[in-house]
Amino acid sequence: MTHRAEATRRTATTGAPATRAALPAQHTGPDGNRPDGPRPPGPAAPAALAPFAVSSHTLRALASTEPSAEGTRLVHDVRRSKRLVLLRAVLDAAPGGESAERWALLEEAERQDPDAVRDVLHYPATGVWAEETLRRLHAPNGPAPDLGHLGALAVAAALRAGISFKTTLRPVQGRLVLPTLGLLRPDRPGPLALTERSWDTHDTLPLHPLPGGRTALDDLDPYRVPAAGPTTGRPTPVRPARRLTPKGHKRWDIQWSGALTLLERYDSTRADEIGRLLRSVVPLAGGSRSSGATLPAAAGSVLARAQAPPALAATLVHEVQHGKLAALTDVLTLHTADRTPRHWAPWREDPRPLEGLLHGTYAHLALAGYWQRAALYGARGAWAQHARVRAQVAAVLPALRGNQQLTVTGREFVEGMAGAEHAMDELPPPGDQHATARRAVDRERRAWCEAHPELAAFAHA
Repeated sequence: MTHRAEATRRTATTGAPATRAALPAQHTGPDGNRPDGPRPPGPAAPAALAPFAVSSHTLRALASTEPSAEGTRLVHDVRRSKRLVLLRAVLDAAPGGESAERWALLEEAERQDPDAVRDVLHYPATGVWAEETLRRLHAPNGPAPDLGHLGALAVAAALRAGISFKTTLRPVQGRLVLPTLGLLRPDRPGPLALTERSWDTHDTLPLHPLPGGRTALDDLDPYRVPAAGPTTGRPTPVRPARRLTPKGHKRWDIQWSGALTLLERYDSTRADEIGRLLRSVVPLAGGSRSSGATLPAAAGSVLARAQAPPALAATLVHEVQHGKLAALTDVLTLHTADRTPRHWAPWREDPRPLEGLLHGTYAHLALAGYWQRAALYGARGAWAQHARVRAQVAAVLPALRGNQQLTVTGREFVEGMAGAEHAMDELPPPGDQHATARRAVDRERRAWCEAHPELAAFAHA
């Protein structure tokens, strides 16, 4: 069976159909086709592109949370398509002239080094900028859109591609952030003339690469998290840390290396998946209650608090699952529920909407699998962690499986999750740890129902 989009999926920012983007006809864009000729600036009709098709095999592989080549490929393809849609929409809505010049520089860089341009355009923070810019372009009474950042994207791509160029950008508050590269600090205020030698001749602060892969520790990009306020219509997001000191970077290097070592030792396939799907980590500000977070606009990025390697490894496993499920739900409709918070989730005190319950169950299912593997390798305390998290997942799966607002595809997905949870019976924890954990979760359920008597029906199947 092959699953296709069961309803027209729309971007959260514009209401435009979320199909794969053909870049604006007046431009020759990365991954796009060269036009027969220019057209005047202005809104274009949405591109008509083939919808994603997801086989039952791929859907069930993703439902299990276990890494798979087809699942990783789908996540990459969806992220790439969604980003091109956003860029297309920004270029269609932006006034011509300077924006067209910036895109022309991107085109030139792409001819020399397509991979460099692709990395800049698909960098997680670029998605946050594109969504914010699109909102502002369609809200004329709000703050002005930051179209100058398109120039920063173009310069970053041109520098990485190694092409000759000349352009002028205006630094913000005395600094110019070049996505995927870092921070350039001019020696005087005002517009800054840039060439292919600018990164070598100015005072720069490179983006910090984490050891062992292509993942960057991003404490520089102004769009590493979405802005809060009236333009977003959403509450204040989690707060990123300010720029770290060299000592802070060193601390992260040590904790990251330790986390990767544990992941590779206990669950090498998840370690590989994290390396493939995670492009940047954004440090959370001190005092953050959450150990990690994933923001859909910044696909390929995780916000994380500095923590000991065992906790960081678990945070990475957990948060990468949110990114996978977000990509899947961009192309498939798993349920028809609204955002009303009414469901019990044993990992939260507050009621959750069905979407939040589904996401939480999915991420904790992966965490239960990770702790089970860690326990089999002798990790201290891992059996207790596995029993606790699995008991939480087992407690809410019946409610998910019985929910009448799941679509046919959503039901198959949840059944795949249930099958993965049931398969953990083959390697149970020693003694009565699982039964003890289940009893603890049942007590927590009863306490939640007492605190939310009007929602007690949503705490059971």
